Amino acid sequence: MICGVDEAGRGPVIGPMVICGVAVRSDQELRELGVKDSKRLTPKKREELEPKIRRIAEVEVVEISADQIDSARTHMTMNALEAKVFATIIEKLSPDEAYVDAADVNEREFERLIRCGLKCRPRIISEHKADDTYPVVMAASIVAKVARDARVREIELEIGIPIGSGYQTDEVTMSFLNDFVERNGKCPPHTRRSWAPAKNIMMMKSLRTLDKFE
Repeated sequence: MICGVDEAGRGPVIGPMVICGVAVRSDQELRELGVKDSKRLTPKKREELEPKIRRIAEVEVVEISADQIDSARTHMTMNALEAKVFATIIEKLSPDEAYVDAADVNEREFERLIRCGLKCRPRIISEHKADDTYPVVMAASIVAKVARDARVREIELEIGIPIGSGYQTDEVTMSFLNDFVERNGKCPPHTRRSWAPAKNIMMMKSLRTLDKFE
């Protein structure tokens, strides 16, 4: 059994990070599906492939909310958090080989972090851009991305106005975040308050409030 593990949503200021593991006996069927790194596929194509992947593979998905990320970052790095969840997924799937998209600049260090959380002892292949190389990691990236996109849309419905993709490079997201803080004096739900963009917006709001009293 081989498995691939990848994440979606490591960097955005709004929304969860989703980590997915996909396990198969052989990656041949995944190759035949035409899986690619999720970033190279349109949303429509990802949504077409996701149920097909689930039909031929064992799939594990873990969502880490913005609040959970903020809490974890008080005592661990994002790399350590990601490795911990990777280990949880690998443990559940119990493969002979696990292919992972390395989050750390040091691929071996990321492997070491994962092994710290494992009882099983699979061979671990920890590489940068594994989602460009191994179909089983490509499949994991697709399922993770579809799950995160769906969750962001749920958050948008909950809030009731467009929030964009959740990334700080998205003008819709940053406009929403700025406007919400300006009106309410706090970050909206599902915001990673420990992220620099959120901290900066809150700081600027505090400075504007102080200016009013001078």
